Amino acid sequence: MTRAVLLLAHTGRAKTAEAARAVVMRLQDAGVEVRLLAEEADAIGLTGVTVYASGTEAAAGSELVLVLGGDGTILRAAELSRDCGVPLLGINLGRVGFLAEAESSDLEGTVEHVLARDYHVEERLTVDVTATCDGRLLGTGWALNEASVEKGARERMLEVVVEVDGRPLSRWGCDGVVAATPTGSTAYAFSAGGPVVWPMVEALLVVPISAHALFARSMVVAPTSVVAMEVLPSGAEAVLACDGRRTIELPHGSRVEVRRGSVPVPLARTSHPRTFTDTLVDKFDLDVDGWRGRSPR
Repeated sequence: MTRAVLLLAHTGRAKTAEAARAVVMRLQDAGVEVRLLAEEADAIGLTGVTVYASGTEAAAGSELVLVLGGDGTILRAAELSRDCGVPLLGINLGRVGFLAEAESSDLEGTVEHVLARDYHVEERLTVDVTATCDGRLLGTGWALNEASVEKGARERMLEVVVEVDGRPLSRWGCDGVVAATPTGSTAYAFSAGGPVVWPMVEALLVVPISAHALFARSMVVAPTSVVAMEVLPSGAEAVLACDGRRTIELPHGSRVEVRRGSVPVPLARTSHPRTFTDTLVDKFDLDVDGWRGRSPR
């Protein structure tokens, strides 16, 4: 049976297009069917690939979704592949790339791991999100990194009550609140001052954004908890954003509930992956060179 890989790339960068052409050539030489979205195939100038108009159709039946780009491209890939249960393997050609398995310097080696089936799959926790107002459903969504409730007007502060498991926790005048997964702890939640949580820890994070309050600490709650945020009429109206990609307008009186997602996102990892600690050191450029190789006391 022919193996199939869906390739997604950030086509706005010349080096990414060049890398995509090299990856396609190597996969095809090994007899692997390469699938691309029509607009990306046109942008990269590729022929001899299987072209799809729909990303969901392209992901269905694929062995992997191989992603060339940064975290934004990987999050876009997760939208296409999550419901199909197809694992993602990201190669960072962007700036940060916390979700990526490998860096651009490892491109050739990572493709060889894929060809040798030298990888395993781990599931990342997601969140499911429901927004209502006066008993009316405003919308639902999900996120791999975070769901954030943010003020809709720059000149006004958001007034929000935060609950955990049906019990009011705090009222904040703030720019917003982030409910994040451990995977998302190094994304928006980190920028807002939240803790770094190792991605395989099962938990949810609650992080206020620029809260004007004496108690405005980030919190780590149980993975079974339900985090709720109610938008009060004394402040600005709000916007719900899931992974910064899908938004829902929140009028006064809206209530957003965030809980553990029913469907995780599978990420493929090679048999010789970087540890998360190594990723932190590399991404934040921490000066630990003098300690490398030292045995613990």
